[in-house]
Amino acid sequence: MLTLDHIASLELTSTLPNGIVALLYSADEPLEIEQIASALEASRREVERAVTDLLAIPPPGLLVQRHADRLQLVTAPEWSDAVGRLRAGPPVKLSRATLEVLAIVAYRQPSTRADIDQLRGVNSDRAVATLLAHGLIEEVGRRETVGRPVLFGTSLQLLERMGISSLSDLPSLDELAAMEPGQQDQTCDIEVQV
Repeated sequence: MLTLDHIASLELTSTLPNGIVALLYSADEPLEIEQIASALEASRREVERAVTDLLAIPPPGLLVQRHADRLQLVTAPEWSDAVGRLRAGPPVKLSRATLEVLAIVAYRQPSTRADIDQLRGVNSDRAVATLLAHGLIEEVGRRETVGRPVLFGTSLQLLERMGISSLSDLPSLDELAAMEPGQQDQTCDIEVQV
């Protein structure tokens, strides 16, 4: 037998994805799951279910990106060219060194400057500064060791620029190793609008 609580729960479940889209659309920055649950007066579990639905079937022309517990609404990749033409400013190509640093952070995050320098065998301060300036990586904490060095991780803006919804959409290291050298260069062609 259906109770009033059951009916209210069914209504909440069917409208929750719309509420999440409305909140993400109106937000200036990514929202935490807890913020969304609080604003919609729903449980975290209900919000998680609705987010799973939105990730599987996104709103038309849009994509819901999830990075840890943060969500944001972005333009779907198939519309990136049209949106790019709408935005002003020429794209900035990232150097090979900067792309190397970005790959290290993406695949081995969180990473410190020392971790990056050790893997590359050269100083990476300028590449890290460039990626931070363009918002492709961000500080995600500090390592609990002598000097407490800054830990870097990828940002939601990187996901947006690459047109992917999570880091799990990146090719695995094994897939990259199996690619022909020319294919690897094509997969790393990122342009940043400034």
